[in-house]
Amino acid sequence: MLLHHEGLFPRGFASILDRRGPHADMLMDFGVLTLGPGEAWSSGMADEKALLLMSGEAAFSWKRDSCRARRASLLDESPTVLSLSAGDEARVEAGPGGAVLAVTRTDNPRRFVPRLVRPEDGRSEERGKGTMRETSTRIVRTSFDDSDAPESHLVLGEVVAAPGKWSSYPPHHHPQPEIYFYKFVPDLGFGLTRIGDEAHLLRDGDTVLIREGQIHPQVTAPGYTMWYLWVIRHLEGQRYRSPCFADEHRWVQEEGADIWVIPSERREQGER
Repeated sequence: MLLHHEGLFPRGFASILDRRGPHADMLMDFGVLTLGPGEAWSSGMADEKALLLMSGEAAFSWKRDSCRARRASLLDESPTVLSLSAGDEARVEAGPGGAVLAVTRTDNPRRFVPRLVRPEDGRSEERGKGTMRETSTRIVRTSFDDSDAPESHLVLGEVVAAPGKWSSYPPHHHPQPEIYFYKFVPDLGFGLTRIGDEAHLLRDGDTVLIREGQIHPQVTAPGYTMWYLWVIRHLEGQRYRSPCFADEHRWVQEEGADIWVIPSERREQGER
């Protein structure tokens, strides 16, 4: 399901997804926090929460700890992420140029030690490289998942999809709900996604809700780089560890899958 957003986000916290509303099955709250120079915001103590710095400079403080973080580029720099359990509160104060953050909340009765993931702490990998003539090569950054945050109910990361290339590929699905939030560089860019059997046009600031069993491959238009945040919510007794690839598309991972597939009648005629 696509949640379209037009224009700039307002100052303060702009809610995009509320788990007490019509999309309660997503089990998450999600929104964008926009702070002007010197402005501050507090998360409150309810719920597990994850704050990811998308742009600007911010000072984070929580319990008896604090840090400063700066991010000049979504594409070239990995994020700073602060993960807190219920009972802990984060305060964010923007630097001279302001700051924009993505904020996710979810129910989790477990308490855990606050986790600060600096850019050098997350994992970054180039997926799709060497297959399908590089048509699905992209950068996947994982800030934390079940392997290093077993107490959390969230898995969080980013993807940088190069112009004209596919991501979330091969098509895959999982039972856990997932959010994608998109930014394009330049911001007038666009992409396309398939969620289950429905196709959607993607623009800067859009959010996609992915539910159980829905495949979700996507592509960005030539000339435009697509960045998106992804957040997966673990289910009780069914934590997310890896995706399930659609059987009919598994072959694209096989050796030799980078050849062009040309209809037989055109091959016989020698057409290009």
